[in-house]
Amino acid sequence: MVFFMAGTSDARDLAVRLKQQGQALLASVVTDSAAHSLQEAGIEVRTGRLNVTEMSELLRTTGSRVLVDASHPFAEEAHRTAMQAAETVGIPYVRYERASKTYDHPRVTWVDTYEQAAEAAYARRGSIMLTTGSKTLQVFTKVLPQLPDVRLVARLLPNVENMEKCARLGLEAKNIIGMQGPFSKEFNQALYRQYNTTLMVTKESGGPGSVDEKVEAAIDMGIDVVIIRRPKLAYGNSYTTFDRVIAEVGRLTRPNASDVLSKSGEG
Repeated sequence: MVFFMAGTSDARDLAVRLKQQGQALLASVVTDSAAHSLQEAGIEVRTGRLNVTEMSELLRTTGSRVLVDASHPFAEEAHRTAMQAAETVGIPYVRYERASKTYDHPRVTWVDTYEQAAEAAYARRGSIMLTTGSKTLQVFTKVLPQLPDVRLVARLLPNVENMEKCARLGLEAKNIIGMQGPFSKEFNQALYRQYNTTLMVTKESGGPGSVDEKVEAAIDMGIDVVIIRRPKLAYGNSYTTFDRVIAEVGRLTRPNASDVLSKSGEG
C-alpha cells in the first residue's frame, strides 16, 4: 500500500500513473472536491487533516510501505507532519516537488514571507490582485486597507468558506473573483484589464497552469509582480518528475525492497 498525499491537479495525475503501474493507493486529501476528483479515477480516498499521531496510526493500520507527499508546495505543516509520521512508523518518505521557474526581470520582486509581500504591495499602492489563496488573506487586508489609492482584489476558489472570510475581512463583492483555475495567459490578461491591475501578488507554486501564466501575462502587460518564495524544507528523498517518483516507489515496494530512504534525487 502507498499512502499518497494529494490535493492538486498534477498530484491527481501522478496518483493515476502510480495506480496504472499496479500500486495500491490510499489518497489523503483535505477537501471534498479533491476527493471527488480522485474517486472518479477509481482511487480510494480519505478526507480531512491529520496530525502526526493520527497519520502514524493510519500508516500502521493500512500497512503502508511508503508515503508519497504530493501536496501543495506551500502546505508546510502537511509536509512536516508527513515526514514525522513516516519516520515514526519507519517507512520511506518520497516527496514530489513541482518544478518551478525563476524570474529575473525588473518588474518581478521576490520575497520570503506573506508579510513582506504585503509590505511590498503597500509601497506600490494601486490596483493589487492577490492570487495567494484565502489562508493568509488577513495578512494583506491588515496592511492594505481600502484607501483611495489602493484597490485590493482577491482571486479565490469559489467556496462558501472563502466568501465568508472575505466578508469578515471587509472585502467588497466587487473586489472578489471566485474562480477555479488553471487559467490561460490570455484569460489572466483579461482579468488584469478588467480590474486595471497595476500589481499582481502570487506564490512560487509551480505546476501546470499556475505561476507561469499569471506572471508572464503580467510582465507582458507591464504589470509589476511580487512572488513569495516556497518554504525551504529538507525533504531528503525529493523528485520533480513523475517518472522519478514512480521509479522510486516501484523500487521501495518491490518484494524484499529495503525500507530505507534513498539519496535525494532531482528529476
